[in-house]
Amino acid sequence: QVQLVESGGGLVQAGGSLRLSCAASGGGISVAVGRWYRQAPGKQRELVATVSVTGDLSYADSVKGRFTISRDNAKNTLYLQMNSLKDEDTAVYQCNVKIDWWNYWGQGTQVTVSS
Repeated sequence: QVQLVESGGGLVQAGGSLRLSCAASGGGISVAVGRWYRQAPGKQRELVATVSVTGDLSYADSVKGRFTISRDNAKNTLYLQMNSLKDEDTAVYQCNVKIDWWNYWGQGTQVTVSS
């Protein structure tokens, strides 16, 4: 069974960058759909980015041009590179990996952007 361990969150100044990692113990990420979600206090959970099994990328309009989702099959790790961070990016970020009909979730990591 796959376990997802997230890291890379923290406090960053507006305009700065962070890279979130989602390590999949047990492998399988090469045949998975990878997603990053976020939820800010008092707001709905938002799908931020997706990488398909075939490598197609998609993003929420709010992060297009600033965030990049990627997958390293050799390391069994999903990444979210976040650049030009804004106050409104402050949220708990959570990774999701879907392998066929199996769904796995990370524990969540806090990203706080200060201005």
